[in-house]
Parts: sequence; C-alpha cells; structure tokens
Amino acid sequence: MKLYSVNAGNFKLDGGAMFGVVPKSLWQRSNPADINNMCSWAMRCLLIEDGNKLILIDNGMGDKQSAKFFSHYYLHGDDSLKKSFKKNGFCFDDVTDVILSHLHFDHCGGSVYYDSKKSLCLPTFKNAIYWSNKKHWNWAINPNSREKASFLKENILPIKESGQLKFVEEEGALFDNISIKFVFGHTEAQMIPYIKYQGKTIIFTADLLPSTGHIPLPYVMGYDIRPLVTLTEKQQFLLEASKNNYILFLEHDNYTECCTLKDRDGRVILDEKFHLKDCV
Repeated sequence: MKLYSVNAGNFKLDGGAMFGVVPKSLWQRSNPADINNMCSWAMRCLLIEDGNKLILIDNGMGDKQSAKFFSHYYLHGDDSLKKSFKKNGFCFDDVTDVILSHLHFDHCGGSVYYDSKKSLCLPTFKNAIYWSNKKHWNWAINPNSREKASFLKENILPIKESGQLKFVEEEGALFDNISIKFVFGHTEAQMIPYIKYQGKTIIFTADLLPSTGHIPLPYVMGYDIRPLVTLTEKQQFLLEASKNNYILFLEHDNYTECCTLKDRDGRVILDEKFHLKDCV
C-alpha cells in the first residue's frame, strides 16, 4: 500500500462560521483571518494505492461552478486535483474507487465535470465506483434549508445517473485495509475512513476534525447541524485517537497535513504535526 496527499486547492471561509461560538480572540491564534474575517483552508484529499485499486477520498470543489460562485470562496494558490495527480504519476482514469466523506460541494464537487458544451455533467473518474451511503444520499438530495447551499444537485445527481454510485451499507470494513465509521453531528451520516497501514491507523478526519485548531472540544463549526452531537462524537474520537496513537490526516488544515494527539491530565491536546510522507 502507498498513500499520497493530493491537494485540490485552497479556499477561504468565514472564521466565525468555522469556529462557532468560540471568540475570534481565541481561534485566530491558530487560524489568522484577513481583513474580511476570512481564513484560508485546504481541500486536501487522500489517494490510496493498494494492489489493483487506486482509491481517492474526497475531491474538492471541482471547476464547473460559475465565476460568481467561486468568488465567494476566494480560491488561491497553485494546487489543483489534476496537478496533484500528475505530480504523483497518476491520471483520473486510474482511479477505481472514490469514497465521498459527504456531499458538501467542497468535498464532492470534483466528482463530475461539464462536457465541452456545458450541457451535460460527466464523471471525472470514468472507471471508478463512487461510494456514499443511503442515509446521507437521501439527506443530500432532499436538502434542508440550513444545508441547501452546500448540496448542489449538479455535483450529486450525475453520480447516480452515471450508474457508478454504490452505497456503504454499514459501519466496518469497506476494503481489506479501509473501514468506515459514521458520524452525525456535522451532517447526516458523514463517513470517516480508517486506513490500516504498516501497523498504523491513519484516519481521514473530513469535517469531524477540520484542523488542529478544532481540537479543543468547544471549537465546533457553525456549519454543523447538530453541534452537541459533534461535541460528543469529537470527544469520543479524540480520546480514541490519543489512546491508540492514530495518525490524523487533516482535510482542511491550511498549515498541517497530519498530526497525533496526547492526553494531558485527562485533556486531549495536540502532540506532533508532520507531513504524510514523513510517516508513510
């Protein structure tokens, strides 16, 4: 097995929205904001080469939305999913499976692209199975008012229309070295992949833990539909991760790819920060 960090780009979101009820005077220590109160975030995806499979977890925003749409998110930097694939010696047609942690646009927007006439959305990964789950899929295609702006039908419906969609039926093993856990605080049935690698466990934290700045328990995103559920899920997860020395792969942290945690007098805190390549 080989693991590759692939960055689908960088964008900005309001710092207050990303940290909920926590005052700016506290969260700006780890995530400094610009004059518009916007903080920079990564769209960091994980590519897993395992035998005859090439598995991609999440795929960023994609590039099919309008200029007006992208202007709200201040895309910056030179990274893109295509560049990252090329840098690691792969192309999109090599991908056999795409695991979508959830269907918010910054996690699944790269799943499909417009044809040359911009009239039809086609699968970006034409040889891949796309993995979601029934609870989350039904939640996304019948969006509530709070999340409607994050579930874009042009990102989601073409996946099913392509015939390449499959559902994870239950928690547990999806592939030999990858298992799935469901969490419900951020959105309905978000999928958190656990990867077994050379005796280690690497966890793609998605929006359960967007960054190291979100390690303190009260630091819960304003986007979460059930913040108290997130609080409980995160507490259990942090304790599990620190006890078992899990490596956390951070999708949105602009500064840190991976980290470990430690327990200090009953409180879980950041231990080490490092690049994925330094632990695999």
